[in-house]
Amino acid sequence: MRPIELADRLGRWSSGRGPLYVLLASRLRQLIDDGELPPGELLPPDRALAAALAVGRTTVVAAYDLLRAEGRITRRQGSGTRVAGEPNGARAKDAPIDPFFVDSLERPDDVLHAVCAAPDEPPSFVAEAFQRIAPELGRIQDDLGYYPYGHPSLRAALAERYTSRGAPTTPDQILVTNGGQQALSLLAHALLSPGDQVLVEAPTYPGALEVFRRHGAVPRGLPVGLDGLEATVRERRPALAYVIPTYHNPTGSVLPTLARQRLASSDVPLIEDEVPADLRFPGEQVPAPIAAYGDSVISVGSLSKSIWGGLRIGWVRASTPLINRLARLRAVHDLGGDVPTQLAAVQLLPFLDDPALHQTLKARHDHLRSLLATKLPDWEVPTVTGGQCLWVRLPYGDGSSFAQTALRHKVAILPGSGLDVTGRSDQYIRLHYRASQAKLTEAVHRLAAAWSAYSPPTTHAAKRPVLVV
Repeated sequence: MRPIELADRLGRWSSGRGPLYVLLASRLRQLIDDGELPPGELLPPDRALAAALAVGRTTVVAAYDLLRAEGRITRRQGSGTRVAGEPNGARAKDAPIDPFFVDSLERPDDVLHAVCAAPDEPPSFVAEAFQRIAPELGRIQDDLGYYPYGHPSLRAALAERYTSRGAPTTPDQILVTNGGQQALSLLAHALLSPGDQVLVEAPTYPGALEVFRRHGAVPRGLPVGLDGLEATVRERRPALAYVIPTYHNPTGSVLPTLARQRLASSDVPLIEDEVPADLRFPGEQVPAPIAAYGDSVISVGSLSKSIWGGLRIGWVRASTPLINRLARLRAVHDLGGDVPTQLAAVQLLPFLDDPALHQTLKARHDHLRSLLATKLPDWEVPTVTGGQCLWVRLPYGDGSSFAQTALRHKVAILPGSGLDVTGRSDQYIRLHYRASQAKLTEAVHRLAAAWSAYSPPTTHAAKRPVLVV
Protein backbone atom coordinates (compact mmCIF):
# COMPACT_ATOMS: atom_id res chain seq x y z
CA MET A 1 0.00 0.00 0.00
CA ARG A 2 1.30 3.45 -0.89
CA PRO A 3 1.81 5.84 2.05
CA ILE A 4 -0.63 8.39 0.65
CA GLU A 5 -3.35 5.71 0.40
CA LEU A 6 -2.89 4.70 4.02
CA ALA A 7 -2.83 8.35 5.09
CA ASP A 8 -6.24 8.82 3.44
CA ARG A 9 -7.65 5.81 5.33
CA LEU A 10 -6.27 7.03 8.63
CA GLY A 11 -8.35 10.20 8.39
CA ARG A 12 -8.16 12.54 11.39
CA TRP A 13 -6.16 10.07 13.44
CA SER A 14 -4.32 12.75 15.46
CA SER A 15 -7.39 14.62 16.72
CA GLY A 16 -7.67 12.79 20.04
CA ARG A 17 -5.82 13.18 23.33
CA GLY A 18 -2.51 11.51 24.07
CA PRO A 19 0.89 10.91 22.46
CA LEU A 20 0.88 10.88 18.67
CA TYR A 21 2.32 7.37 18.44
CA VAL A 22 -0.51 6.00 20.61
CA LEU A 23 -3.15 7.80 18.54
CA LEU A 24 -1.59 6.46 15.32
CA ALA A 25 -1.44 2.92 16.71
CA SER A 26 -5.05 3.18 17.88
CA ARG A 27 -6.30 4.17 14.42
CA LEU A 28 -4.22 1.50 12.68
CA ARG A 29 -5.54 -1.05 15.19
CA GLN A 30 -9.10 -0.08 14.30
CA LEU A 31 -8.42 -0.46 10.56
CA ILE A 32 -6.88 -3.89 11.16
CA ASP A 33 -9.67 -5.08 13.46
CA ASP A 34 -12.35 -3.83 11.06
CA GLY A 35 -10.72 -5.71 8.17
CA GLU A 36 -9.88 -2.59 6.17
CA LEU A 37 -6.23 -3.62 6.43
CA PRO A 38 -6.46 -7.37 5.74
CA PRO A 39 -4.01 -10.07 6.88
CA GLY A 40 -0.80 -10.00 4.86
CA GLU A 41 -1.24 -6.37 3.77
CA LEU A 42 2.13 -4.65 3.28
CA LEU A 43 2.31 -1.39 5.23
CA PRO A 44 4.47 1.58 4.21
CA PRO A 45 8.04 1.84 5.51
CA ASP A 46 8.62 4.02 8.57
CA ARG A 47 10.12 6.99 6.76
CA ALA A 48 7.60 6.96 3.91
CA LEU A 49 4.57 6.90 6.22
CA ALA A 50 6.13 9.56 8.46
CA ALA A 51 6.58 11.85 5.46
CA ALA A 52 2.99 11.28 4.30
CA LEU A 53 1.65 12.08 7.78
CA ALA A 54 4.06 14.98 8.42
CA VAL A 55 5.33 13.47 11.67
CA GLY A 56 8.71 12.29 12.88
CA ARG A 57 9.90 8.81 11.98
CA THR A 58 10.06 7.89 15.68
CA THR A 59 6.27 8.34 15.91
CA VAL A 60 5.68 5.74 13.22
CA VAL A 61 8.32 3.39 14.64
CA ALA A 62 6.77 3.59 18.12
CA ALA A 63 3.27 2.98 16.73
CA TYR A 64 4.47 -0.02 14.72
CA ASP A 65 6.32 -1.39 17.76
CA LEU A 66 3.16 -1.14 19.85
CA LEU A 67 1.11 -3.03 17.26
CA ARG A 68 3.85 -5.62 16.87
CA ALA A 69 3.86 -6.23 20.63
CA GLU A 70 0.11 -6.88 20.40
CA GLY A 71 0.65 -9.35 17.55
CA ARG A 72 -1.34 -7.27 15.07
CA ILE A 73 1.58 -6.69 12.68
CA THR A 74 4.87 -8.39 11.85
CA ARG A 75 8.16 -6.63 11.01
CA ARG A 76 10.94 -8.59 9.34
CA GLN A 77 14.18 -7.51 7.72
CA GLY A 78 13.80 -7.76 3.97
CA SER A 79 10.03 -8.35 3.93
CA GLY A 80 8.83 -5.12 5.50
CA THR A 81 5.91 -4.48 7.82
CA ARG A 82 2.74 -6.49 7.28
CA VAL A 83 -0.59 -7.03 8.95
CA ALA A 84 -0.39 -10.27 10.93
CA GLY A 85 -1.96 -13.39 9.45
CA GLU A 86 -1.92 -15.10 6.10
CA PRO A 87 -3.19 -13.36 2.95
CA ASN A 88 -6.43 -14.55 1.41
CA GLY A 89 -4.66 -16.78 -1.06
CA ALA A 90 -3.08 -18.99 1.60
CA ARG A 91 -4.30 -22.51 2.10
CA ALA A 92 -7.09 -22.67 4.63
CA LYS A 93 -5.45 -25.37 6.71
CA ASP A 94 -2.37 -23.21 7.22
CA ALA A 95 -4.16 -19.93 7.97
CA PRO A 96 -4.22 -18.91 11.63
CA ILE A 97 -7.78 -18.94 12.91
CA ASP A 98 -8.98 -16.76 15.75
CA PRO A 99 -10.88 -19.09 18.13
CA PHE A 100 -13.23 -16.33 19.21
CA PHE A 101 -14.58 -15.87 15.72
CA VAL A 102 -14.84 -19.62 15.24
CA ASP A 103 -16.84 -19.76 18.46
CA SER A 104 -19.13 -16.79 17.94
CA LEU A 105 -19.75 -16.59 14.19
CA GLU A 106 -21.17 -19.27 11.87
CA ARG A 107 -20.16 -21.98 14.30
CA PRO A 108 -19.43 -25.27 12.52
CA ASP A 109 -21.53 -28.04 14.03
CA ASP A 110 -18.60 -30.46 14.09
CA VAL A 111 -16.25 -28.24 16.15
CA LEU A 112 -16.26 -28.54 19.94
CA HIS A 113 -15.59 -25.25 21.66
CA ALA A 114 -13.36 -25.06 24.72
CA VAL A 115 -12.95 -21.29 24.25
CA CYS A 116 -15.96 -19.43 25.61
CA ALA A 117 -16.15 -20.14 29.34
CA ALA A 118 -19.88 -19.79 29.96
CA PRO A 119 -22.81 -22.20 30.35
CA ASP A 120 -24.04 -23.31 26.94
CA GLU A 121 -27.70 -23.61 27.94
CA PRO A 122 -29.96 -21.83 30.45
CA PRO A 123 -30.93 -23.73 33.61
CA SER A 124 -34.63 -24.47 34.03
CA PHE A 125 -35.01 -21.80 36.71
CA VAL A 126 -34.28 -19.08 34.11
CA ALA A 127 -37.52 -19.77 32.26
CA GLU A 128 -39.34 -19.98 35.58
CA ALA A 129 -38.03 -16.55 36.56
CA PHE A 130 -39.39 -15.01 33.37
CA GLN A 131 -42.76 -16.65 34.01
CA ARG A 132 -42.89 -15.18 37.52
CA ILE A 133 -42.30 -11.61 36.32
CA ALA A 134 -45.05 -11.73 33.68
CA PRO A 135 -47.76 -10.37 36.04
CA GLU A 136 -45.45 -7.53 37.09
CA LEU A 137 -44.96 -6.58 33.44
CA GLY A 138 -48.72 -6.55 32.98
CA ARG A 139 -49.12 -4.00 35.77
CA ILE A 140 -46.67 -1.45 34.35
CA GLN A 141 -48.27 1.90 33.49
CA ASP A 142 -46.88 5.36 32.70
CA ASP A 143 -43.37 4.00 32.37
CA LEU A 144 -41.28 4.48 29.23
CA GLY A 145 -38.92 1.70 30.34
CA TYR A 146 -35.71 3.70 29.86
CA TYR A 147 -33.44 3.18 32.85
CA PRO A 148 -29.85 4.22 32.05
CA TYR A 149 -28.89 3.44 35.66
CA GLY A 150 -30.75 0.14 35.62
CA HIS A 151 -34.14 -0.85 36.98
CA PRO A 152 -34.54 0.29 40.61
CA SER A 153 -35.52 -3.17 41.87
CA LEU A 154 -32.36 -4.77 40.46
CA ARG A 155 -30.12 -1.96 41.73
CA ALA A 156 -31.61 -2.43 45.20
CA ALA A 157 -31.14 -6.21 45.08
CA LEU A 158 -27.51 -5.90 43.98
CA ALA A 159 -26.80 -3.32 46.69
CA GLU A 160 -28.27 -5.66 49.30
CA ARG A 161 -26.11 -8.52 48.01
CA TYR A 162 -22.90 -6.48 48.28
CA THR A 163 -23.88 -5.35 51.77
CA SER A 164 -24.42 -8.94 52.86
CA ARG A 165 -20.94 -9.80 51.58
CA GLY A 166 -19.25 -7.15 53.73
CA ALA A 167 -19.25 -4.15 51.37
CA PRO A 168 -22.04 -1.78 52.54
CA THR A 169 -23.71 -0.46 49.38
CA THR A 170 -26.66 1.75 48.48
CA PRO A 171 -28.63 1.49 45.23
CA ASP A 172 -27.18 4.76 43.96
CA GLN A 173 -23.77 3.02 43.91
CA ILE A 174 -24.99 0.48 41.34
CA LEU A 175 -25.17 0.78 37.55
CA VAL A 176 -26.75 -2.11 35.65
CA THR A 177 -25.17 -2.87 32.26
CA ASN A 178 -25.66 -5.20 29.33
CA GLY A 179 -23.15 -7.74 30.63
CA GLY A 180 -19.76 -7.41 32.27
CA GLN A 181 -18.09 -6.52 28.99
CA GLN A 182 -20.14 -3.35 28.63
CA ALA A 183 -19.29 -2.49 32.21
CA LEU A 184 -15.56 -2.68 31.43
CA SER A 185 -16.02 -0.69 28.23
CA LEU A 186 -17.87 2.12 30.00
CA LEU A 187 -15.22 2.27 32.72
CA ALA A 188 -12.42 2.41 30.15
CA HIS A 189 -14.23 5.19 28.30
CA ALA A 190 -14.66 7.18 31.51
CA LEU A 191 -11.24 6.64 33.09
CA LEU A 192 -8.71 6.22 30.29
CA SER A 193 -7.10 8.43 27.67
CA PRO A 194 -4.84 7.31 24.81
CA GLY A 195 -1.37 6.53 26.10
CA ASP A 196 -2.49 5.82 29.68
CA GLN A 197 -0.96 2.79 31.32
CA VAL A 198 -3.16 0.11 32.89
CA LEU A 199 -1.68 -2.40 35.31
CA VAL A 200 -3.06 -5.89 34.73
CA GLU A 201 -2.26 -9.38 35.89
CA ALA A 202 -0.23 -11.58 33.59
CA PRO A 203 -2.10 -13.63 32.51
CA THR A 204 -5.59 -12.14 32.70
CA TYR A 205 -9.00 -12.02 31.02
CA PRO A 206 -8.30 -11.13 27.35
CA GLY A 207 -11.59 -9.30 26.91
CA ALA A 208 -10.36 -6.68 29.36
CA LEU A 209 -7.06 -6.32 27.49
CA GLU A 210 -8.95 -5.73 24.27
CA VAL A 211 -11.16 -3.08 25.88
CA PHE A 212 -8.16 -1.19 27.26
CA ARG A 213 -6.32 -1.32 23.94
CA ARG A 214 -9.37 -0.15 22.00
CA HIS A 215 -9.33 2.99 24.12
CA GLY A 216 -5.67 3.60 23.32
CA ALA A 217 -4.33 2.51 26.72
CA VAL A 218 -1.17 0.43 27.20
CA PRO A 219 -1.55 -2.63 29.48
CA ARG A 220 1.46 -3.42 31.69
CA GLY A 221 1.72 -6.86 33.27
CA LEU A 222 2.32 -7.75 36.92
CA PRO A 223 2.18 -11.18 38.57
CA VAL A 224 -1.25 -12.62 39.38
CA GLY A 225 -2.61 -10.71 42.37
CA LEU A 226 -0.85 -7.51 41.19
CA ASP A 227 2.14 -8.26 43.38
CA GLY A 228 4.42 -5.20 43.37
CA LEU A 229 1.55 -2.79 42.66
CA GLU A 230 2.69 -0.08 45.08
CA ALA A 231 6.21 0.20 43.65
CA THR A 232 4.94 0.11 40.08
CA VAL A 233 2.41 2.86 40.79
CA ARG A 234 5.19 5.08 42.12
CA GLU A 235 7.40 4.33 39.13
CA ARG A 236 4.94 4.40 36.23
CA ARG A 237 1.98 6.44 37.56
CA PRO A 238 -0.66 4.33 35.78
CA ALA A 239 -4.21 5.57 35.25
CA LEU A 240 -5.87 2.33 36.32
CA ALA A 241 -5.29 -1.16 37.73
CA TYR A 242 -7.37 -4.25 36.97
CA VAL A 243 -7.49 -7.44 39.03
CA ILE A 244 -9.57 -10.64 39.20
CA PRO A 245 -9.25 -11.54 42.89
CA THR A 246 -11.64 -14.49 43.20
CA TYR A 247 -11.27 -17.57 40.96
CA HIS A 248 -8.92 -15.68 38.72
CA ASN A 249 -9.38 -16.08 34.96
CA PRO A 250 -7.46 -18.14 33.84
CA THR A 251 -5.47 -19.57 36.81
CA GLY A 252 -8.35 -20.03 39.28
CA SER A 253 -6.40 -18.50 42.17
CA VAL A 254 -8.07 -16.70 45.09
CA LEU A 255 -6.43 -13.63 46.59
CA PRO A 256 -6.06 -13.76 50.42
CA THR A 257 -7.71 -11.17 52.64
CA LEU A 258 -4.48 -9.34 53.53
CA ALA A 259 -3.60 -8.95 49.86
CA ARG A 260 -7.09 -7.56 49.20
CA GLN A 261 -6.66 -5.00 51.95
CA ARG A 262 -3.31 -3.95 50.52
CA LEU A 263 -4.76 -3.47 47.02
CA ALA A 264 -7.68 -1.46 48.41
CA SER A 265 -5.25 1.07 49.89
CA SER A 266 -3.27 1.64 46.68
CA ASP A 267 -2.98 5.09 45.12
CA VAL A 268 -4.52 4.14 41.77
CA PRO A 269 -8.16 3.51 40.75
CA LEU A 270 -8.70 -0.25 41.03
CA ILE A 271 -11.23 -2.35 39.10
CA GLU A 272 -11.95 -5.70 40.73
CA ASP A 273 -13.57 -8.09 38.26
CA GLU A 274 -15.96 -10.22 40.29
CA VAL A 275 -17.56 -12.01 37.36
CA PRO A 276 -16.19 -15.46 38.43
CA ALA A 277 -16.60 -14.80 42.17
CA ASP A 278 -19.81 -16.83 42.55
CA LEU A 279 -18.34 -19.94 40.92
CA ARG A 280 -17.15 -21.63 44.11
CA PHE A 281 -17.06 -25.36 44.71
CA PRO A 282 -19.17 -26.83 47.56
CA GLY A 283 -17.79 -26.06 51.01
CA GLU A 284 -15.43 -23.31 49.82
CA GLN A 285 -15.48 -19.95 51.61
CA VAL A 286 -15.01 -16.83 49.47
CA PRO A 287 -13.28 -13.78 51.00
CA ALA A 288 -15.09 -10.47 51.06
CA PRO A 289 -14.70 -8.37 47.90
CA ILE A 290 -11.88 -5.84 47.77
CA ALA A 291 -14.58 -3.16 47.83
CA ALA A 292 -15.18 -4.08 51.49
CA TYR A 293 -11.80 -2.54 52.34
CA GLY A 294 -11.80 0.68 50.32
CA ASP A 295 -14.42 3.21 49.24
CA SER A 296 -12.67 3.98 45.94
CA VAL A 297 -12.59 0.36 44.66
CA ILE A 298 -14.69 -0.26 41.53
CA SER A 299 -16.40 -3.66 41.28
CA VAL A 300 -17.72 -5.33 38.13
CA GLY A 301 -20.05 -8.33 38.10
CA SER A 302 -22.25 -10.34 35.76
CA LEU A 303 -24.75 -13.21 35.59
CA SER A 304 -23.38 -14.48 32.29
CA LYS A 305 -20.71 -16.82 33.69
CA SER A 306 -22.70 -18.05 36.67
CA ILE A 307 -26.09 -18.68 35.09
CA TRP A 308 -26.11 -18.26 31.30
CA GLY A 309 -24.30 -16.20 28.68
CA GLY A 310 -27.59 -15.20 27.09
CA LEU A 311 -28.50 -13.21 30.21
CA ARG A 312 -26.90 -9.90 29.31
CA ILE A 313 -26.95 -8.59 32.86
CA GLY A 314 -23.85 -7.01 34.35
CA TRP A 315 -23.19 -4.22 36.79
CA VAL A 316 -20.73 -1.74 38.25
CA ARG A 317 -20.47 -0.96 41.96
CA ALA A 318 -18.62 2.32 42.55
CA SER A 319 -18.89 5.74 44.15
CA THR A 320 -22.08 7.64 43.37
CA PRO A 321 -20.31 10.37 41.33
CA LEU A 322 -18.67 7.75 39.10
CA ILE A 323 -21.98 5.89 38.71
CA ASN A 324 -23.62 9.14 37.61
CA ARG A 325 -20.88 9.70 35.04
CA LEU A 326 -21.14 6.15 33.73
CA ALA A 327 -24.93 6.43 33.44
CA ARG A 328 -24.58 9.53 31.25
CA LEU A 329 -22.16 7.66 28.99
CA ARG A 330 -24.40 4.61 28.94
CA ALA A 331 -27.45 6.68 27.96
CA VAL A 332 -25.64 7.82 24.81
CA HIS A 333 -24.97 4.21 23.82
CA ASP A 334 -28.30 2.46 24.37
CA LEU A 335 -30.55 4.49 26.75
CA GLY A 336 -30.86 1.52 29.07
CA GLY A 337 -31.14 -2.24 29.34
CA ASP A 338 -33.95 -4.70 28.75
CA VAL A 339 -36.48 -4.28 31.58
CA PRO A 340 -38.01 -7.82 31.55
CA THR A 341 -34.55 -9.37 31.82
CA GLN A 342 -33.65 -7.04 34.71
CA LEU A 343 -36.85 -7.99 36.53
CA ALA A 344 -36.03 -11.66 35.98
CA ALA A 345 -32.49 -11.02 37.24
CA VAL A 346 -33.91 -9.97 40.61
CA GLN A 347 -35.45 -13.43 40.82
CA LEU A 348 -32.22 -15.10 39.70
CA LEU A 349 -29.73 -13.49 42.10
CA PRO A 350 -30.49 -15.98 44.93
CA PHE A 351 -29.56 -18.86 42.60
CA LEU A 352 -25.95 -17.64 42.67
CA ASP A 353 -25.79 -19.36 46.08
CA ASP A 354 -27.60 -22.52 44.95
CA PRO A 355 -25.66 -25.63 46.13
CA ALA A 356 -26.77 -27.50 42.99
CA LEU A 357 -24.96 -24.96 40.78
CA HIS A 358 -21.76 -25.38 42.77
CA GLN A 359 -22.02 -29.17 42.81
CA THR A 360 -22.46 -29.32 39.03
CA LEU A 361 -19.46 -27.05 38.57
CA LYS A 362 -17.27 -29.23 40.81
CA ALA A 363 -18.41 -32.44 39.11
CA ARG A 364 -17.51 -31.13 35.66
CA HIS A 365 -14.15 -29.85 36.91
CA ASP A 366 -13.32 -33.24 38.41
CA HIS A 367 -14.42 -35.02 35.25
CA LEU A 368 -12.20 -32.89 33.00
CA ARG A 369 -9.13 -33.19 35.26
CA SER A 370 -9.57 -36.95 35.49
CA LEU A 371 -9.79 -37.29 31.72
CA LEU A 372 -6.72 -35.13 31.19
CA ALA A 373 -4.74 -37.13 33.74
CA THR A 374 -5.64 -40.34 31.90
CA LYS A 375 -5.38 -39.26 28.27
CA LEU A 376 -2.72 -36.53 28.52
CA PRO A 377 -0.67 -37.36 31.63
CA ASP A 378 2.31 -35.22 30.60
CA TRP A 379 0.21 -32.05 30.66
CA GLU A 380 0.53 -29.95 33.83
CA VAL A 381 -2.97 -29.26 35.17
CA PRO A 382 -3.06 -27.52 38.59
CA THR A 383 -6.12 -28.00 40.76
CA VAL A 384 -8.50 -25.14 41.58
CA THR A 385 -11.23 -24.56 44.18
CA GLY A 386 -13.69 -22.79 41.90
CA GLY A 387 -14.02 -20.74 38.77
CA GLN A 388 -14.57 -21.89 35.23
CA CYS A 389 -11.28 -22.92 33.62
CA LEU A 390 -7.98 -24.78 33.89
CA TRP A 391 -4.64 -23.15 33.09
CA VAL A 392 -2.76 -25.98 31.40
CA ARG A 393 0.98 -25.98 30.78
CA LEU A 394 2.14 -27.99 27.76
CA PRO A 395 5.33 -30.04 28.16
CA TYR A 396 6.73 -28.66 24.89
CA GLY A 397 5.78 -26.50 21.94
CA ASP A 398 3.49 -23.49 22.33
CA GLY A 399 -0.21 -22.94 22.81
CA SER A 400 -0.74 -20.95 19.60
CA SER A 401 0.59 -23.59 17.22
CA PHE A 402 -1.08 -26.40 19.16
CA ALA A 403 -4.41 -24.53 18.98
CA GLN A 404 -4.17 -24.74 15.19
CA THR A 405 -3.51 -28.48 15.35
CA ALA A 406 -6.42 -28.89 17.76
CA LEU A 407 -8.73 -26.97 15.45
CA ARG A 408 -7.88 -29.34 12.62
CA HIS A 409 -9.07 -32.07 14.99
CA LYS A 410 -12.36 -30.19 15.46
CA VAL A 411 -11.81 -28.71 18.91
CA ALA A 412 -11.23 -24.98 19.52
CA ILE A 413 -9.05 -23.97 22.47
CA LEU A 414 -7.58 -20.71 23.71
CA PRO A 415 -3.77 -20.29 23.59
CA GLY A 416 -2.13 -18.51 26.50
CA SER A 417 -0.35 -15.91 24.36
CA GLY A 418 -3.53 -13.82 24.03
CA LEU A 419 -3.94 -13.58 27.81
CA ASP A 420 -0.49 -12.38 28.82
CA VAL A 421 0.92 -8.96 27.91
CA THR A 422 4.37 -9.99 29.13
CA GLY A 423 4.66 -12.80 26.57
CA ARG A 424 5.42 -15.42 29.25
CA SER A 425 2.42 -17.71 28.74
CA ASP A 426 3.14 -19.07 25.27
CA GLN A 427 3.41 -22.60 26.67
CA TYR A 428 -0.09 -22.50 28.19
CA ILE A 429 -3.62 -23.12 27.00
CA ARG A 430 -6.91 -22.34 28.71
CA LEU A 431 -9.61 -25.02 28.92
CA HIS A 432 -13.01 -24.51 30.52
CA TYR A 433 -15.25 -27.09 32.19
CA ARG A 434 -18.65 -25.43 31.75
CA ALA A 435 -19.84 -27.94 29.13
CA SER A 436 -21.63 -31.20 29.82
CA GLN A 437 -19.57 -34.23 30.81
CA ALA A 438 -20.31 -35.86 27.45
CA LYS A 439 -18.93 -32.86 25.57
CA LEU A 440 -15.91 -32.67 27.86
CA THR A 441 -15.19 -36.34 27.23
CA GLU A 442 -15.33 -35.91 23.47
CA ALA A 443 -13.21 -32.74 23.66
CA VAL A 444 -10.43 -34.56 25.55
CA HIS A 445 -10.49 -37.45 23.06
CA ARG A 446 -9.98 -34.94 20.24
CA LEU A 447 -7.29 -33.09 22.17
CA ALA A 448 -5.43 -36.34 22.75
CA ALA A 449 -5.55 -37.12 19.03
CA ALA A 450 -4.35 -33.59 18.25
CA TRP A 451 -1.48 -33.90 20.72
CA SER A 452 -0.37 -37.16 19.11
CA ALA A 453 -0.29 -35.41 15.73
CA TYR A 454 1.27 -32.18 17.01
CA SER A 455 4.65 -31.15 15.72
CA PRO A 456 5.81 -27.86 17.28
CA PRO A 457 7.39 -25.32 14.95
CA THR A 458 11.06 -24.52 15.34
CA THR A 459 10.11 -20.83 15.49
CA HIS A 460 6.75 -19.16 15.85
CA ALA A 461 5.57 -15.61 15.46
CA ALA A 462 3.59 -13.79 18.10
CA LYS A 463 -0.14 -14.30 17.76
CA ARG A 464 -2.67 -11.53 17.87
CA PRO A 465 -4.56 -11.38 21.16
CA VAL A 466 -8.16 -12.47 20.71
CA LEU A 467 -11.37 -11.28 22.33
CA VAL A 468 -13.06 -14.07 24.21
CA VAL A 469 -15.44 -14.24 27.06
